[in-house]
Amino acid sequence: MPAGEALAGLRHWHPPGARGAQPPLVEADLVVYGGTSGGVTAAVRAARAGLSVVLAVFGDHVGGMTTGGLGLTDTGHPDSVGGLARAFYDQVAGHYGSPAPRWDFEPHVAEGIHERWLADAGVEVRRRQHLESITLAEGRIEELRTDDGTRYRAPWFVDASYEGDLMAAAGVTYTTGREPATAYGESLAGVRPSTNHQFRFPVDPYVTPGDPASGLLPGISPDPHGEPGEGDHRVQAYTFRLCVTTADDRLPFPRPDGYDPGRYELLRRHVAAGGYELYGRTCLVHSGPHGDVFDMNNHGAFSSDHIGANYDWPDAGHARREEIFQDHVRYQAGLLYFLANDPGLPAAVHEETRRFGLSPREFTDTAHWPPQLYIREARRMVAGYVVTQADGTARASASDPVALASYVMDSHNAKRVVVDGAPRNEGNVQQSVTRPFGLSYRALVPRPGECENLLVAAAVSASHVAYASVRMEPVFMMLGEAAGAAAALAHAEGCPVQKVPYEALRHELLAGGAILDWPPPAAERP
Repeated sequence: MPAGEALAGLRHWHPPGARGAQPPLVEADLVVYGGTSGGVTAAVRAARAGLSVVLAVFGDHVGGMTTGGLGLTDTGHPDSVGGLARAFYDQVAGHYGSPAPRWDFEPHVAEGIHERWLADAGVEVRRRQHLESITLAEGRIEELRTDDGTRYRAPWFVDASYEGDLMAAAGVTYTTGREPATAYGESLAGVRPSTNHQFRFPVDPYVTPGDPASGLLPGISPDPHGEPGEGDHRVQAYTFRLCVTTADDRLPFPRPDGYDPGRYELLRRHVAAGGYELYGRTCLVHSGPHGDVFDMNNHGAFSSDHIGANYDWPDAGHARREEIFQDHVRYQAGLLYFLANDPGLPAAVHEETRRFGLSPREFTDTAHWPPQLYIREARRMVAGYVVTQADGTARASASDPVALASYVMDSHNAKRVVVDGAPRNEGNVQQSVTRPFGLSYRALVPRPGECENLLVAAAVSASHVAYASVRMEPVFMMLGEAAGAAAALAHAEGCPVQKVPYEALRHELLAGGAILDWPPPAAERP
């Protein structure tokens, strides 16, 4: 297959065609913007409560990272997962004939469950819907318009996008990047010397070895390392979580358009120094008649995380994000092609890499490559309650929890620089939480007076450090369900989302199997 056709059809943003003379007007009780896993649960929960619901999906698929290649779920404490999220993993287990919840699965299985839920709940799903503008009136979103001309009107909205695009358009206070340690008194905030996923062998970072004047190799920033605790604009690295297999019908890793082996010279030197490990961690998610299937993740000093390439993403428009998306595709596909084929690498590296290939049974409309980029972090709302490291370490607790987070505070590297003549990755945080901790309802709604008919299900109010635990897919599903339940209550009560009675919301969530306290009372345990 020619290089330019290898990943044909793989896009983040599909620009719309010509607009019709009469742009469609879509009206409902609730519009959910963003087809992530939290968007699905928000829509389903509200629809089951009797609201008419429209789910506006950015691309062609629903489920975000849950259906986009993240086949091994980061759960933390499994018993902290309740409600629709728990039901999802129970149904995954049912698909595979397992008596207990399964946290590992193939992408098409996850998408099938989400699609079935939406259809059964009567949710109207509209795809390739890209936010263009909104109209605000008296502190409420009145209308949302997408770039194909569609107009959405509803009394209630949920922003379930990873980026918080609707939230930002509504003028809600938000932040990006890493706060300084002084902002919330967090010892893990800001610049962090990385110990994990770090170079452990001497590797020369210069184009001409030993000559700083020759410039830095691709992938290395000229910026200083920075002092621990300094805040900045940087965002933890993004990647694609690939679904790969060792089956005989696996597809060779494609040579991407614009492939440049020089982009991986630092990796070549790292391999020569003895630092090779298969470019990413491969986690088994299924063994079946076709062979073993794996979720391939970042691991090590130089891997699938495209460090330093995503700083513009949080606030970028659709066209700029498309550029960043394609750069990530070229980087990661090129990395695999390099490991499998470059004549300067040992034959053992080629052989180990070629044991794997893209699964022919996944992502069939995008050349078997996931269309969802792993947006680990983008915008974060700043609301009446900001979840911080203190919540994760049990030094603070929310009085109005709507879900629990329990995974480690896990933030990937944010930059690669030179320190004392050697490459160093910076920004990795991997800190266990003390116990599962509650996420406040106030972290899902804007400050009073900012927007009274909007709930946020993914870009919630949390510091960079705390968001590193919050950002897990089971949590997004639980937060989405809470947002959908709150929208139904706001609709019934006729009150702003900020004034939804917490006890009523708590009652509704517990009735749906949510886990809101730790340890959970015996009656609430899964």
